[in-house]
Amino acid sequence: MKSQQKPCLVTIRTLYPRFSVTERKIADYILKYPNRIIHSSINQVAEDLSVADSTVFRFCKRLGYKGYQAMKIALASEIVSPTENIHEKVEVQDTVDTIASKVFQANMKTLEETLLITDEERLQVAVDTLLAAESIKFFGSGGSSVVALDGYHKFLRTGLKVNTVLDSHFQLGEASQMNERDCAILISHSGSSRDILQILNVVKSTGAKTISITNHAKSPLSTGVSIPLYTVSEETTYRPEALSSRIAQLTLIDALYVNIMIKRGKAGQEALEKMREAIIVKRI
Repeated sequence: MKSQQKPCLVTIRTLYPRFSVTERKIADYILKYPNRIIHSSINQVAEDLSVADSTVFRFCKRLGYKGYQAMKIALASEIVSPTENIHEKVEVQDTVDTIASKVFQANMKTLEETLLITDEERLQVAVDTLLAAESIKFFGSGGSSVVALDGYHKFLRTGLKVNTVLDSHFQLGEASQMNERDCAILISHSGSSRDILQILNVVKSTGAKTISITNHAKSPLSTGVSIPLYTVSEETTYRPEALSSRIAQLTLIDALYVNIMIKRGKAGQEALEKMREAIIVKRI
């Protein structure tokens, strides 16, 4: 959260899709040779990459650091972290148990890194916005529609007015009926899905509040909403980045849900009990 040091490698992976060609060149170098970076001067890095010192310095500033030295300090703390090698790649010859262990470890790393970049103040604003909303609508397309449905399933228990639909045409229809007292939660790993951006445009035209959950800080979705929330995930051979980010998306929604339930107090507990009583008839 905000009291923790800004993670260098995580920030690079989050911003990577929006880097320029030169910035990606520097980013690739840091991701591939992090140990070399912490023992090199800015002049050495610039010389290795055939770029100017000022280009490397500006890249460090782009990541949110005061300069190269500040980035090195952050990078060094990550390299000595016990989680450095936790995200091992799955190999063909791995046993069932080994593969399961690597998947679990990767999920834990995804959650840890997402927590590191989660801004406490922004999360608080998201909770307050949802509590004040007249209605809340979850939107997601493709794999993210599953996360949107999970969010709807959880938030039904809060007693707040919530809704979601899976068909993209129906989603646009739902978005068009929102107003300035409502709030939309838009979920997209890339933040660049055509469907979700179309929905965002419709929601914004109604004046409704907007919250996004995405993996990329500079995506059209995250820069277009009023409250962007971020996840972190790393792609491996058998596990696409979008798939590994889902556990972080679900957990961010869990964090919003629990915060809201605590804030609603007795009203939240009463709503939860009503739902329990309603669905108990489904049990044998």
